Amino acid sequence: MKILITGHEGFIGKNLAMFLEKDNELFGYEWDPEFLPDVSVYDWVIHLGAISATTERDIDKVMLQNYEFSKWLYNECNTHGVNLQYASSASVYGISTNFNEDAPKQPQSYYATSKYLFDRWVMQQQHNIIVQGFRYFNVYGPLEDHKKDQASPITKFFKQAQETGIITLFEDSDKYLRDFVYVGDCCNIHRYMLKTTETGIFNIGTGVATSFQTIAELIAKRFNAKIEYVPMPKKLIGQYQEYTCADIERLSNIVNINFTTPKDFIDGK
Repeated sequence: MKILITGHEGFIGKNLAMFLEKDNELFGYEWDPEFLPDVSVYDWVIHLGAISATTERDIDKVMLQNYEFSKWLYNECNTHGVNLQYASSASVYGISTNFNEDAPKQPQSYYATSKYLFDRWVMQQQHNIIVQGFRYFNVYGPLEDHKKDQASPITKFFKQAQETGIITLFEDSDKYLRDFVYVGDCCNIHRYMLKTTETGIFNIGTGVATSFQTIAELIAKRFNAKIEYVPMPKKLIGQYQEYTCADIERLSNIVNINFTTPKDFIDGK
């Protein structure tokens, strides 16, 4: 197949390109308002490009790149009969305990809001194509170092343990749990879904939540590192998610995958 990947220089984009390059003809695109891609020549567009920083405060910038461009891309695909996969985010659920795809949404950042608005807009359209939206939970894995403060806790803790021998953790981190999903598993889901005719929005997680404390202890054990605790910054109190765990029933009805656990990854298995 001939596939265009937007955001191909990003964390998931780089991993996905390497994962798909053997059996497909791949092309990449990075955001440039002066040069928009001709999607008509592709079989699929995989739209991963976005301003992903949850701390971005320029809402016009976020809405232009994450929402308006995504709508343009969808319309081009729908007009030319090109199937579309796109990246959404579990951040659309906000501070919640219900992570079913149809659960109420409570986005807490401009990034999350832009993702929710596009999800909502897509669901209102009349599709002539296959459209698959993927709500990623906490994706981790190789090629993430460039994200710095936006990198997953697993990548951050690895870096701290290797470089300083000390992992810095918020107090009470045994109470903060996330659904950590390995990027290789995400790529495998993308590849499998390319072969289906399924349309819809799907949570991309493992259905299992692991605490930050557990992650830090596993990494500390591997590298013989220490854990130091710091108070949570005041700006995060009241808006820091205590828990995320994907409801993957919809995905599991289509894809059968044996997910990599954080322990497997940390132990190098």
